[in-house]
Amino acid sequence: PAVPAFFIEVRRSRDQQTDGVLGFLLRWAVTAAAVWAADSFVGGFSLGGWGSTLAVALILGLLNAFVRPVLVLLTLPVTVMTLGLFLLVLNAGLLAAAVAIANQLEGVHAELHGIWPAIAAALIISAVSWVLTAFVKER
Repeated sequence: PAVPAFFIEVRRSRDQQTDGVLGFLLRWAVTAAAVWAADSFVGGFSLGGWGSTLAVALILGLLNAFVRPVLVLLTLPVTVMTLGLFLLVLNAGLLAAAVAIANQLEGVHAELHGIWPAIAAALIISAVSWVLTAFVKER
């Protein structure tokens, strides 16, 4: 028997809402794991516990979603001239911004000492996020 289109659209809409919330939580968890990995391996980057890790991951995710696309577009000529290496500096800058914003929250402690630890941490966060995201099945 044929299912009316209305019911298919309602179900599709409900599934997209669930995927949206679950997808957000999954991306947040992946970013938090990547930030934790960077905290574990980079000497000049330290976080004060899971609360700080989750806060930095959330802020970094929001910056990557809303600010990074604009910055990538604005810095496109420099990125092309450096064959994409400037994106490491951009990612490090966004991580530094996330740490600075997170430190304004009560109970959050995060430290980032210098450009080289920022670049190393951004590189680890990118790599770990890429690997973990590869294991996530997209619908």
